[in-house]
Amino acid sequence: MNLLETRTARAEAAALVSAAGDGAGHVVGVTGPPGVGKSTLLSALLREWRGRGRSVAVLAVDPSSKRSGGALLGDRARIEHDPADRDVFIRSMAAGERLGGLAPATRAAAQALANAFDVVVIETVGVGQSETDVAEAADTVAVVVQPGSGDALQFLKAGIMEVPDVLVVTKADLGTAAARAEEDLRVALRALGARTTPVLAVSSIAPVRGVAELADALAAHRARLDVAAHRVRVRRLGALADFVHEHGERGLRAVGGRRAAVKWLREQDPALDEPALLACLEATAARWRANQPGG
Repeated sequence: MNLLETRTARAEAAALVSAAGDGAGHVVGVTGPPGVGKSTLLSALLREWRGRGRSVAVLAVDPSSKRSGGALLGDRARIEHDPADRDVFIRSMAAGERLGGLAPATRAAAQALANAFDVVVIETVGVGQSETDVAEAADTVAVVVQPGSGDALQFLKAGIMEVPDVLVVTKADLGTAAARAEEDLRVALRALGARTTPVLAVSSIAPVRGVAELADALAAHRARLDVAAHRVRVRRLGALADFVHEHGERGLRAVGGRRAAVKWLREQDPALDEPALLACLEATAARWRANQPGG
């Protein structure tokens, strides 16, 4: 992880991204506004996954310290887990100045961890642009909301937020308020033609409710992805594109120059045609422009 997060372009980091492959692990993006209970939910999901014998890695994308530029470690500190459990790995990553909610090395780190863990979770803050960015890095995206907030509902109606793979309403112990939020989201999804998108009310505190069903819904979505592997391939290509973007020309030199980078991309997927390759690079360039001050 240190190698991937370094600001200095190094051939070793490029080689790691190249060697990581597709990875068999399921990359799950978890996003939502601050204070909705994402970390508490993840703690409950961790227990559920470990109870099923699944190894889990969590990349918690935290706000950056303005002084040091490092992650503030708040999300990692709030996620409860057994520190002696070698099948659980939690790492905070500083978001830096990027507006999309992801750290520069998040996608490459998730890809590398997917080779060693059954489930890789990317946790980030925000709804809207960050949800879109997480969708490009993860196989499955779960947007977490709380009763009464209305953020996800308004974003869905306005088209600011793409329809996520799973919607989670936390604090189901609030009863009527949670049920109303769940129904409002279902109505909005039906209006958007997304009747099959799961909406789950979850309580992460005793008595725990809905966590097992959430784990099942995430696994079911991954099973459907295995039938159509295009999204996994795009994730892999995007990881290299992000690495090159982050380090600019130095990054290109680290992988052997422009020709070597294009040659490597074509070797990963011989069926990838030129327009698709250009579209992948254009998407990365668009994200870069959007993340620039005043962009």
